[in-house]
Amino acid sequence: MLNFSRSLTLVLGGQRSGKSAYAEALIGEETKALYVATAQAFDEEMTARIATHKKRRGSNWITLEEPFDLAAVVVANSGSSCPVLIDSLAAWVSNLIIGDKDVEKQTENFIDALRGIKSSFVIVSDEVGQGIIPDNALARRFIDALGKINQLIAAQAETVVFVSAGLPRILKGKE
Repeated sequence: MLNFSRSLTLVLGGQRSGKSAYAEALIGEETKALYVATAQAFDEEMTARIATHKKRRGSNWITLEEPFDLAAVVVANSGSSCPVLIDSLAAWVSNLIIGDKDVEKQTENFIDALRGIKSSFVIVSDEVGQGIIPDNALARRFIDALGKINQLIAAQAETVVFVSAGLPRILKGKE
């Protein structure tokens, strides 16, 4: 169970690794929590994935959909009495790139906002450093941006967990 005072936890994993369910379980069902969803439903398959995530969460979760301005969400909820789960940075970076936003500036703003948190935040992200180098510039841009932000958050986080096949491995911090 998560320490609900000031803390930053990064949960990494591959797609369908169980990282979101693990992050949700860190917070549990006993307390109100804010779920910041970054995914956008551009097709029926993604709509179904989002519905699955929503159905899995209990009634203690308040959902906020924010595909672009995570820094503002962090600032607005920095001193919140309830924990905040952001899921996921991969969808967020994808949104920024597709939306032709300044990824570097948005990343800088987000990292700066995290430095000032006074409550508990759990951030979910895909680990992108274990695959092959893509053959196209867009995919390489995505991997470079997400890899950089993962490293910046991991450096700040008290706890970093890697989830594979539903099994968590603590990379930094205590269990």
